[in-house]
Amino acid sequence: MPRMLDVSDDVRAEIGDEEADRLLAGENAPGSYDCTSCRTPGDSEQERTSTVLFIGDETAVLAFAHATCLPSQVVQVTEEQLQGAVRSIHPDGAPADLAPEQAVLGVTSGLVLINGELHPALVVEPTGPIVRPGSTDIGDDFLPLLIEQGFMPATELSSVPPVLYGWSVLLAAGQLHAVLQPGSGGGSPVAWWQAHQALQVTDSWRAAANKLQQVLLFAAPVGSIGRQPREDLLRDALDKAAANGKLVAAAMPLAGT
Repeated sequence: MPRMLDVSDDVRAEIGDEEADRLLAGENAPGSYDCTSCRTPGDSEQERTSTVLFIGDETAVLAFAHATCLPSQVVQVTEEQLQGAVRSIHPDGAPADLAPEQAVLGVTSGLVLINGELHPALVVEPTGPIVRPGSTDIGDDFLPLLIEQGFMPATELSSVPPVLYGWSVLLAAGQLHAVLQPGSGGGSPVAWWQAHQALQVTDSWRAAANKLQQVLLFAAPVGSIGRQPREDLLRDALDKAAANGKLVAAAMPLAGT
């Protein structure tokens, strides 16, 4: 049975017409797969599915995603990231953890008061420990990896963190869609975190983001923040994580409205 696959011109150019046609005919495409974006199951016989080609310096991996999560595209990554993905590939051929930053990340939005002004903020906390690609360590490298990307350790929430250039927060039609990071080699930005379904933000959060044209992003290891139902409790959890040396932060320009 033909699959409901999307193969972009860029992906076709990389894999060749013959391979692309075989995929579209259902010869080489999986039926079921784990979406490389949201990690939930998909079925290329029942729903539109994007082919996503990850290319490293020497290796390429073809993965699959819900078309509602990602368009068919070519994504440039480092060879280290790609080798880490190859080692953790699912039996059906979809990368499990392409890069540490793309593990399952929980994102909470809220307003944070700093120096008398309310700032729109996103709080990111993974659902489990993050290790470097290919590492056999049991520890958690989430904060060191982010510090290497330019995030700053936050020991207290007394000042606005510096802007992390090249990163941005994508808001469209008043909903949160993604956190974007610079592409490898100066290429187009890629999603560091992408919502499976766009997340609603409050009117006050959106108003503050449009006023300041930037969003603060705080990140903490698993178990540091938790899902807090109120902004005052979220602030308390942030302050505690900062005091314990388990918080990094950055300011990012707002993309969209």
